[in-house]
Amino acid sequence: MSRSMTPERAAERYLKERKAEVSESTHRNHKYALKRFVEWADEAGLDDISELDGFHVHDFKIHRRENDDINEVTLYNNLCALRVFIRWLESVGVVENDVAEDMILPNPDDTRDEKIEPDTAEDILTYLRKFEYATLRHALFALLWDTGFRLGTVRSLDLEDYHSDEQYVEVHHRPDEGTALKNGQSAEREVNLHEWVCEILDDYIQSHRHDVTDDAGREPLLTSRHGRPVRSNLRQHINAVTRPCHYGDECPHDRDEETCEAASQYRRAQRCPSSVSPHPIRRSVITAWLNEGHRKELISDRMNVGTDTLEKHYDARTESEKRELRREAFEMTGD
Repeated sequence: MSRSMTPERAAERYLKERKAEVSESTHRNHKYALKRFVEWADEAGLDDISELDGFHVHDFKIHRRENDDINEVTLYNNLCALRVFIRWLESVGVVENDVAEDMILPNPDDTRDEKIEPDTAEDILTYLRKFEYATLRHALFALLWDTGFRLGTVRSLDLEDYHSDEQYVEVHHRPDEGTALKNGQSAEREVNLHEWVCEILDDYIQSHRHDVTDDAGREPLLTSRHGRPVRSNLRQHINAVTRPCHYGDECPHDRDEETCEAASQYRRAQRCPSSVSPHPIRRSVITAWLNEGHRKELISDRMNVGTDTLEKHYDARTESEKRELRREAFEMTGD
């Protein structure tokens, strides 16, 4: 008979036992992955870990992929940690055997090529300038497209981090106040903004920003009525605004907007095949900057991503685009 235990308690026992057996970095990675799993289990109503089955694992994988803005490599690593945890649960008789063995992991060598073209981004910005000027959605998309920031980075910005006159933002790692950055203190930097973005931010602050503080008493740059927006809310804005039917194009999927749930239901915008999440926008921005001939080292600093990682996971240029860029660099465009 399986032993009853909450997911949180099971994860605590597992991590305590494994601490002396694995490296500090491995233990830290497993702790992070299981924290996300425990949070999901609480939301999903999985109160007893002994009830865990393959459907739960599948639902968690889909949740991480669609709601947490991670790439396939990170998802693969998280699921590997979860599989080790489930094997431990099986070994101590808490979970039925074969759950871990039947897990289907994503291919870590697959890098998603989902992105938006600069022309599409301009179409979205044109629509926002005309119909949703200086709204939260406009300010958010403008910041993401100009900086290539991760969603967590944009969310972490405070009002005082934005310098309108000098046209830049400061990025700070504040883990004790609820806005940790993915790469910790090494992600702290100052990032220049284009003038057009500053104009949008200035008008957003004046017209649509709520005068609120977050739980730490800080004043967020981007706000909801209740304080600092949650990631899911910001992600839904991007999912919504990147639907072709939203920014003016006809549906490329031959759907009826009145019956299409992605078009008619805001919270299901991500179900549009053409909708993208914030992470592909980051990939698209990096690719656009590379196509403009900017040095990888400078892009790496601005985007806070290593050059090797940039090349493997964020460079979505075709071989033809790379060849044309080399042709221009070597001045081979003449007769």
